[in-house]
Amino acid sequence: MSSSQYKRIVLNERPVGNIEPNTFRTELHSLSDLKPSKGQVLIQVLWLSLDPAMRGYLRDARSYLPPVQIGETMRGLGIGTVLEAAPGSAFKPGDAVSGPFGWTEFAVMKEKDLEPLKLGPGIQVLDYLNTLGSSGLTAYFGLKDVGKIKAGETLLVSGAAGSVGAIVCQLGKKLGAKVYAIAGTPDKCEWLEKELGVVKAFNYKSPTFAKDLRAMGYLDVFFDNVGGEILDLALTRLNQGARIVMCGAISGYNDAKPRGIQNYMTLIGQRASLQGFIVFDYKDRYPEAIAEISKGLADGSIKRKFHIVEGIDQAPVALPMLFSGGNTGKLVVKISDGPKAKF
Repeated sequence: MSSSQYKRIVLNERPVGNIEPNTFRTELHSLSDLKPSKGQVLIQVLWLSLDPAMRGYLRDARSYLPPVQIGETMRGLGIGTVLEAAPGSAFKPGDAVSGPFGWTEFAVMKEKDLEPLKLGPGIQVLDYLNTLGSSGLTAYFGLKDVGKIKAGETLLVSGAAGSVGAIVCQLGKKLGAKVYAIAGTPDKCEWLEKELGVVKAFNYKSPTFAKDLRAMGYLDVFFDNVGGEILDLALTRLNQGARIVMCGAISGYNDAKPRGIQNYMTLIGQRASLQGFIVFDYKDRYPEAIAEISKGLADGSIKRKFHIVEGIDQAPVALPMLFSGGNTGKLVVKISDGPKAKF
């Protein structure tokens, strides 16, 4: 590839089940075609976020966002540097920003779609794709507004070693809950117990998983990122008035027909609730969550872990890791060192 070209990765065909090598294709385009007009800026992408919701974007079905179309750049959030801005722009070359750039090395973006980034005490740039990005916001509003967690209550988190789950565990602890976690390897369970301080982490691949989980007792809030059999088991462990936060169902994202739940009648007997939510609905309150999480980053009470892969070509290769449990912490792709950004 010459310096006059850049790569972008587009949807090549819709996967029926698992993401396959031919799901995406890489295209080369001329940098000279990227010229910002009024209200736009040219971005060099430095980092991209990989998220379970991306599997839903590939499905041609009604959802909270339209599906990515065949031939379109794959949707995704990222961090980048402003290279060029149209006259009168609020942005200047070198400014660090986040936005929905997609899987590309360079992009022309509307100013209104960009968020300027600032590094405060204890904050690093990647936090804007994790703790201060969609993962942290999802954890915050899901736990506080949907889960309505209270001090002294029992909180169970599935997918707890992932980007959202790990933050939910920590926020739950800060709010005084007794936090239990579910993950898929002994290493992840050890990290959750020793580093994040959950009461107990359960390995769902263990032959004694169901027995171990029952020994926990009953729960008040279940923050579910997984769905499927784990959700069904959790439905049998509800206290009266329990709240189930439906954040994701990663166990079924690659299935043409996800597994349904069977133990739903417990919701009636325990007067419990099961509610889905989308973080975009809380957009007007993002500053509230960012301010609160920033305090935890500054004093060290909120920790983070990143799983980094390098090069835009690795984005399609790394994405399936989210569905096989191959990552611990936030999965991100380093696209470029780029020019030094100004914060």
